Amino acid sequence: MTLGWSAQALIDAVLEAVWVVDATSLRLIAVNPQAARMLELAPQDMVGRPVLDFASTPEDAFYWEDVAAGHEQPIRSDSQMQARSGQTVHVERRVSRVVLGDQAFFVVGLRDQTQERLAERELEKLVAELRATLESTADGILVTDMEGSIRSYNQHFAKLWSLPFDVLTRRDDAAVYDWMASCVLDVQQYDQRLHAIRRSPLLEVTDVLALHSGQILERVTLPQYARGRPVGRVFSFRDITQRLKDDAQRRLAAKVFEASLDAVLIADPQHRVVAANPLCEGLLGQAVDKLLGQSVWDLLREDASSGVPQRVQAGLDLRGHWVGEMVCQPPGGSPVPGHVSVVRVTNSEGELAQIVVFFRDVSDKLADKARIEELAYTDSLTGLPNRSRFAQRVSFLLPMVRRAGGQFAVAFVDLDRFKQINDSLGHPVGDQVLVEVARRLKLCVREVDVIARLGGDEFVMLLNQLDEQGAEAVIQRTMAELSKPFELGGLSFSVTSSIGVAMYPQDGLTVDDLIQHADTAMYRVKDHGRSGYRFYQPQMNVDLLVRMKMNHAMRQGLELGEFSLQFQPQWSMADDQLVGAEALLRWNSAELGMVSPSRFIPVAEDSGFIVRLGDWVLEQGILQAALWAQSGRPVRVSVNVSALQFQQPGFVARVADLLQRHRLAPHDFELELTESILVKDIDDTLERLQALSALGVSLAIDDFGTGYSSLGYLKRLPIHRLKIDRSFVAGLPGDVSDSGIVRAVTTLALSLGLKVVAEGVETPQQHVFLREAGCQEFQGYLRAAAMSVAEFEVLLRAQSVG
Repeated sequence: MTLGWSAQALIDAVLEAVWVVDATSLRLIAVNPQAARMLELAPQDMVGRPVLDFASTPEDAFYWEDVAAGHEQPIRSDSQMQARSGQTVHVERRVSRVVLGDQAFFVVGLRDQTQERLAERELEKLVAELRATLESTADGILVTDMEGSIRSYNQHFAKLWSLPFDVLTRRDDAAVYDWMASCVLDVQQYDQRLHAIRRSPLLEVTDVLALHSGQILERVTLPQYARGRPVGRVFSFRDITQRLKDDAQRRLAAKVFEASLDAVLIADPQHRVVAANPLCEGLLGQAVDKLLGQSVWDLLREDASSGVPQRVQAGLDLRGHWVGEMVCQPPGGSPVPGHVSVVRVTNSEGELAQIVVFFRDVSDKLADKARIEELAYTDSLTGLPNRSRFAQRVSFLLPMVRRAGGQFAVAFVDLDRFKQINDSLGHPVGDQVLVEVARRLKLCVREVDVIARLGGDEFVMLLNQLDEQGAEAVIQRTMAELSKPFELGGLSFSVTSSIGVAMYPQDGLTVDDLIQHADTAMYRVKDHGRSGYRFYQPQMNVDLLVRMKMNHAMRQGLELGEFSLQFQPQWSMADDQLVGAEALLRWNSAELGMVSPSRFIPVAEDSGFIVRLGDWVLEQGILQAALWAQSGRPVRVSVNVSALQFQQPGFVARVADLLQRHRLAPHDFELELTESILVKDIDDTLERLQALSALGVSLAIDDFGTGYSSLGYLKRLPIHRLKIDRSFVAGLPGDVSDSGIVRAVTTLALSLGLKVVAEGVETPQQHVFLREAGCQEFQGYLRAAAMSVAEFEVLLRAQSVG
């Protein structure tokens, strides 16, 4: 589909970037030059491609997947796109649905906001840097304009003056000044000095203020200039109380020095030890007098180099202190890791007088941290990384691969029917299998790859720097390795796997997307018989959404009465009389229309809804058979039973209850079972069938010959009828193979005392062949298709029941 010339001219004239997307195929049918330039592409490189190709964020992909699933809604939001060069383009996006005649489109308008975002970030960065500078100073800062109105202050200013919270939050300048004046001992001198400062815009002055709290503050007043003119004042306040109490502080510091839980070294400007507290002796393995004169950096090391570590010196020069990690090496002992703080101490002239080093042993802390990390990021059973560690490693890899324009694969590995191993052999054996699987997976990958266990029998592999061909080779090697026999506890058994693969970047740009898409591909393998591998395709998500939508619609449909039964007559070959009817389920969905059983039955089986749906069919079939019997026209009604429904614990009791509740004679009811039901847990199946037969219910094998036919179970099970599948009837009488199979089935059935019913009989020639072969009953379009209850009752009135 293309856009007309006039419409193309219209969007070309629009200033913003515009896409036009076909609502059916979700492909771009037109773009304007602005849209192409935005992504550094030519218009012809975009037209015709799926809109999902240009979805750069998970939110965009989810939106178009929702549209594909029928959830249409206009949207206006900020988003991101990626140009051909890899540059991120910030856009304001608006999507609207437009209908022209019988055609529907999505019009996508995009406005480039990249430059606006950059400007906003630069401004925010500048403001943040200014605020950080203001807050990082050790002094309390107050900034005012020339009239004294407060423009800014830092938290240290509020702390020095103990400003109440309500004064700060009111933003009341007069209240702030009143509070400061109330704190000063000599208020008169304070006010006079403040007025003098305000009268002299260029005045630079230093004052000392004594407060009622006992603090002594030094106030430095400087004019603030803009373009060479004074525009305000900056007041800097510093608490100098400690400076006036040096003697007391030194005495206190000596006590702290001796009692500190940290090892403390004091060194001269040449970094030679001049003092050490008692803890240093035990930590460094030397007496204090032996430590004196040694270089601090011979005792503590950041690496193997000698001298002052560069990072320490840079920190001391820049900030007057440094904090980091180092180790100390006692003579003849093991290295001890520690947390180190180094402080530069200056004299009154600002010259370096000493450095003080604090060392805290963190050996126990590091050991605890390592253990916690091991528990947090490692699977305790297999020793493999867990999901969190796997996500960390992929997240670390993503920027490098993105910059290099490379690829890698994420493979989701799930063991097939692993639950059976746990249930039959026990969880200890299951755990041994998982450990062995982990060992085998390691054999299949390189050192640059990563394997993790997500939980249960689920593993995931990161295959680094591989394209699809390389990833496929690894997956094939993995499947071959896992398919080798397992020898555990004297038992030998096989384990197969289902593997889904997602490729970066085409299948996802984040860890979660790649794992989710690999998981989706793996489940597609499960749906198609297990023991295989598949690469992810975007259509899988659409199919999954369709199945989810159908599953939801089925559940609603059952509540809303959208399901019904039709009945296909069954006829006697001998006298062409009506002998029974097969109940067939039909679904006329208000949302989806008439849905074929071949579409909704597999979805119901996968989701488990088949149990509830099958129970509804069972009750409706028995109810209808009872109504016909009570009206004087009894007819045998056959109902199909799924494997999952048949295996329910209360199934036999449910059949008995429904027969009794609706007062139906059991011989007027038949259950049709597939061969796959009969070969699962043969002892339990035999017990259930015998209980049903004891009720008087007729039992038939549906589609006989298409499954696991076995004379053994035919001989043991209380079966009354065999139904020949329509696939064998279709080729009669000309197909030699079909003819031979049908004759063999009828001969077998007659020898076992069973009746034979043929399905799908459509021609007189098929009818004649089947009758001569010994088939007793048939159904098919030759006589009648499935019909409604009303149509069937017309047939009942016209026929006498055989």
